[in-house]
Amino acid sequence: MNDAPAFPDHWKVGDPILVAETFSSRIWKVWRTDGTPAIVKDLKPFDDIEDELRGAHYLAWRAGEGAVRLLGIDGTRMLIEYAGKRHLVDDLKEHGDDTATEIAAEVTERLFSSSETPVPPDLQPLRERFASLFDKARADRNAGIQSLYVEAATRAERLLNNPRSIRPLHGDLHHENIMQGERGWLVIDPKGVCGDPAFDAANMLYNPLDRDDLCLDPQRIAHMAEVFAKTLKQDPAAILDHAFAYGCLSAAWHAGDNNAKDEERELAVAAAIYGVRAQS
Repeated sequence: MNDAPAFPDHWKVGDPILVAETFSSRIWKVWRTDGTPAIVKDLKPFDDIEDELRGAHYLAWRAGEGAVRLLGIDGTRMLIEYAGKRHLVDDLKEHGDDTATEIAAEVTERLFSSSETPVPPDLQPLRERFASLFDKARADRNAGIQSLYVEAATRAERLLNNPRSIRPLHGDLHHENIMQGERGWLVIDPKGVCGDPAFDAANMLYNPLDRDDLCLDPQRIAHMAEVFAKTLKQDPAAILDHAFAYGCLSAAWHAGDNNAKDEERELAVAAAIYGVRAQS
């Protein structure tokens, strides 16, 4: 295509096709000299570009175990293994939510397997990632509002002070970021975070985004907490605490963007998780 960027010669890729464009990047499908497809992620200048670059370092650290391989990086462009066409959400639609949850748990277990590669030094500490929640909770406290944000910030503080362990995290695990290809189920688009592994299970409880019939269901919430607790060798209550805190963090991000609709949605799911946690 005429508007395709000039890729590094040593990547030896050609015939680019633009397959997606978001606020943060343009995604090209390209072909290598051996005839296999690959993906080029071409980042745009935006506020959170460091998230994407840390994510590339996370992929290099995983070295293909549970995640797509990082095949090359050139500035803000990444050459990435082609993950396939099938997302976990497709499996959910065909085989049900329980099957999709089990697959997600298996992928998560692989992501926490050992690696001989040194841990990247620039991963974002989980406390830093929670800054927006702490800011929103502080504003609510100062205004005399006892909100979910205040409760979530208190819980997040306790979790951050007492992590089960500190590990490299994907940071944005959900049904659209788990894909099936020739090497099986793999994750894409990590953010490159560092903290308690339970944080990586948290976002799964809020997804798929268009399935509030699932995300608001107390039985589904409890079941997912049990599955991921077994996978991560933690208590279901810890999974629920991380999920509650994460949802309020996500809502705080939406509040900062003046996106009231998505803020309210995240808070509704967080409240449902809070209710299940109160009964555990």
